[in-house]
Amino acid sequence: QVQLVESGGGLVQAGGSLRLSCAHSGRTFSRNLMGWFRQAPGKERGFVAAITWSGVSTYYADSVRGRFTISRDNAKNTVYLQMDSLKPEDSAVYYCAARDQSGMSVTAIARNPREYRVWGQGTQVTVSS
Repeated sequence: QVQLVESGGGLVQAGGSLRLSCAHSGRTFSRNLMGWFRQAPGKERGFVAAITWSGVSTYYADSVRGRFTISRDNAKNTVYLQMDSLKPEDSAVYYCAARDQSGMSVTAIARNPREYRVWGQGTQVTVSS
């Protein structure tokens, strides 16, 4: 059973940076589409970023494009989310998610949380103004 473990969350001032990491425990990481999602209190879980198995293609929510960067290291079974120029509205619990990418149209599924099969426990990010 694949497990995802996020780390790197914390408290940061507006304009600051954080780097989230997500460690994937399984042997399938190099075939997985990986995504980051976030959920603030009282709101639905929303898409942040995704990256294909090869790392060639990335996807971003409009609200984070140009400020956040998703990357992966298949040798370390880890996906990262570099978050720069953070804003108070970025405060949320951030979740890492995975699914098998084989045979799928990534463009059609990357932003949909229902398409992901495995989820981490989440890490809290709080941005103070």
